[in-house]
Amino acid sequence: MRVIFMGSPEFAVPHLEHLILAQYQVVAVYTQPDRAAGRGCALVSPPVKRAALAWELTVVQPASLKEGGVVGQLTGFHPDVIVVAAFGQILPRSVLGIPRFGCINIHPSLLPRFRGASPVASAILAGDEFTGVSIMLMDEGLDTGPILARAQIPISAQDTTGPLTTKLSLMGARLLQEVLSCWLRGELTPQPQNEAEASYCGSITKEEGEIDWHLPAIDIWRRVRAFYPWPGCYTRWRGRQLKIIEAVPLTEERTFKVGEVVALTSVPEGSEAGWGVYTGDGVLGVSRVQLEGKRAMSAAEFLRGQREFIGAILPLS
Repeated sequence: MRVIFMGSPEFAVPHLEHLILAQYQVVAVYTQPDRAAGRGCALVSPPVKRAALAWELTVVQPASLKEGGVVGQLTGFHPDVIVVAAFGQILPRSVLGIPRFGCINIHPSLLPRFRGASPVASAILAGDEFTGVSIMLMDEGLDTGPILARAQIPISAQDTTGPLTTKLSLMGARLLQEVLSCWLRGELTPQPQNEAEASYCGSITKEEGEIDWHLPAIDIWRRVRAFYPWPGCYTRWRGRQLKIIEAVPLTEERTFKVGEVVALTSVPEGSEAGWGVYTGDGVLGVSRVQLEGKRAMSAAEFLRGQREFIGAILPLS
């Protein structure tokens, strides 16, 4: 089978490597263009491009699949199927109709829940007990195509977006291994999604990482996990950004001012919270932080260097 693979971030790499190791003929890899990054604005290649070049595959990086000549080039590869994993562009009708077995997408959510750009973070933000991956036959909508297979895993209290995305990536690659061969043999019937259960999630912005201490502690805790590693959850201390890397929601019978840094009288077993911040409901026990310009450290170590921190009022948003 002649396969075109489309993907860009690290999430997509295991799926590409599965296709290669399963001896599908990957005739081309489509990924996003190189982007300027860092202080020097040097061009950085997507992880999928680096993986594809390591396997000596043909790499194509169109700014848009609607560009002149792109559809003709795609057609010229004569793909039997196109496999998509976090490519970053919606496939137009002119592309969807090229392969005889259609275009298959691996999406890191239990569709139709959390269609869109940030499904892993959104599942953590919502407090979902489970998430997973869905493999669907693509149509012209945003993650609206009929489902070929799903697999789910529980979301633990320690899961953050980075490691959870890695788990889902490996799960998706395993599921693709099972599903693709069955689909190509005509053994699967796509099942339409239930539109009544659909929800959407957009891209996360850097500004969303700023903490609003009026929120309940449990909501802020979820944001700390959902926004790690990017954009991070942060507040400010003496004019510098203070990232909250690890935290835990705590109940507190005493009353303080919202945003007030408090000493903790007790913490749950296994928690390393060194201090807390009074929120709109409860206390956020903080375990690990990073002050702008400094390395990440435990909350207790940070406190030893900031004698006036307990009792301070952090910016509310």
